[in-house]
Amino acid sequence: MRILISGSSGFVGSAVVDFLTSQAHQVTRLVRRAARDATEIAWHPEQQPLDADRLEEFDAVIHLAGEGISDARWSTAKKARIRDSRVQGNQRLCQSLARTTRRPKVLVSASAIGFYGNRGGELLDEDSPPGAGFLADVCRQWEAAAQLAAEAGLRVVWLRIGLVLSPRGGVLAKLLPIFRLGLGGPLGSGRQYMSWITLDDLVRVVACVVGDETLQGPVNAVSPAAVTNRQFTRTLGRVLTRPAFFRVPAFLLRAAAGQMADELFLSGAQAVPRRLVDRGFVFHDPELRPALQRLLAPSTAGT
Repeated sequence: MRILISGSSGFVGSAVVDFLTSQAHQVTRLVRRAARDATEIAWHPEQQPLDADRLEEFDAVIHLAGEGISDARWSTAKKARIRDSRVQGNQRLCQSLARTTRRPKVLVSASAIGFYGNRGGELLDEDSPPGAGFLADVCRQWEAAAQLAAEAGLRVVWLRIGLVLSPRGGVLAKLLPIFRLGLGGPLGSGRQYMSWITLDDLVRVVACVVGDETLQGPVNAVSPAAVTNRQFTRTLGRVLTRPAFFRVPAFLLRAAAGQMADELFLSGAQAVPRRLVDRGFVFHDPELRPALQRLLAPSTAGT
């Protein structure tokens, strides 16, 4: 297939590009700078829609771009960038898709399990209603922005992505130095659920939803076995053979990170991948401990 992808230089996007290329797909990147060659298309979503003529050569579009959520404290300006980069970017991409005469067959748009908000131990599948809070509101608007593409006849899939695990990046790469020193532990009460997926499984999910014409609408991109924060930290400590009992009190997290602490570190959602399971998708890493053992084994530490 001929596939266009945004966010291709990011932690997830670069892995998706590598995987799709290895499967013999022809991948073109949407980039926020001058295009270097024919495998790139320049686009500045905050300024203008993408030229619709450039989209007619593609079979699928994968939209992963967005302002980093956890790389800085949430000021008013930061929250606006988080929202606008997702909502306005998706709106402008879909406006361009709607104007094409030969449309791609599918738009796969990133979303997140933040859609569900802080839901305790409630089991959440794709039919569960949205939650409350800043991230839930952003995710709801993010997904709604793709409605124009659906109205134009594209099959639209919203990937509600969980915590992505890989030693190459994301939260696991940030935690490893702390846990290897024996200084890791639960955040707050530790009872909040963490819905996770390995990077290797996530790129397979992306390829699955691109190719499976029966999948549309929201898809929870998470493993079948969510864990609490306490279970996660205990398991990571055991895999690393290090203690993991240095609990970080909620008030310290709030003092350091403000609202971001409540919505990212102290809240949780127990999402289940019902639609993937129903269509027979097989996870390579369905359970946390074997997944961490594989990811952190010396022979696979770079994968």
